Amino acid sequence: MMDQLGIIGGGVMGEALLSRLIAQGIYAPEQVIVSDPVPARGEVLRSRYGVTATTDNAQACQAEIILLAIKPQILPQLARQLAMVAIPPRSLILSILAGVSLVRLAELFPQQPIIRVMPNTPATVGVGMTAIAPNTQVTPQQQAQAETIFRAVGEVVQVPESSMDAVTGLSGSGPAFVALMVEALADGGVAAGLPRATAQQLAIQTVLGTAQLLKERDIHPAQLKDQVTSPGGTTIAGVHVLEQQGFRGAVMGAVLAAYGRSQTLGQ
Repeated sequence: MMDQLGIIGGGVMGEALLSRLIAQGIYAPEQVIVSDPVPARGEVLRSRYGVTATTDNAQACQAEIILLAIKPQILPQLARQLAMVAIPPRSLILSILAGVSLVRLAELFPQQPIIRVMPNTPATVGVGMTAIAPNTQVTPQQQAQAETIFRAVGEVVQVPESSMDAVTGLSGSGPAFVALMVEALADGGVAAGLPRATAQQLAIQTVLGTAQLLKERDIHPAQLKDQVTSPGGTTIAGVHVLEQQGFRGAVMGAVLAAYGRSQTLGQ
């Protein structure tokens, strides 16, 4: 049985989690309280999912699991609102606030078990990748519940908090890099004479299918690349150009740049 869940923030990621938790039966509507400063937004979530909706963050903070699904810049304002609120001492705090460290969260929620969470945007369609980093107050049962919550929107991996900036650079920023590659593939198809809609469909399905193939067969990407590149064929000609243009180095550099920026934002 899952503990009661309070969600602070009814935005895109908050609703993505909420919708799948309810749809998969992980939570019953009566177990969830969502707080959002906009009454109309709360009413939308109440009517869609049958949960309790409120504008009072303190009410959501009486749950046994509290998900912070707000923008990082709103955190100081939230902390002021909750300064006089008696949060139950063993309530688990789940934070998806990018760049906000466990140390900073512990300053605002002293003695609470806290898990820092980094999901990515594919979570909104149920195929996300989420990294979690718990503090020392988190019990094995609480961590298991957190993993259950985020498996509702994809896969979950535990990492040390020191790796969170690297996670941000790879899986957090990675969807944008993949989207650029898909766009470039489609543009290449258009340049070769394909209609735009057809080129985009081909590009999207090619990336989707390749990722699924790598995952299901559990093979190294280089192995799949070798299987596709026949001697003197079309694929090796394209790979040659990618190597000449520094494709792999550019992608690695993009991840490292995002990683570095994440470090800066977290300071």
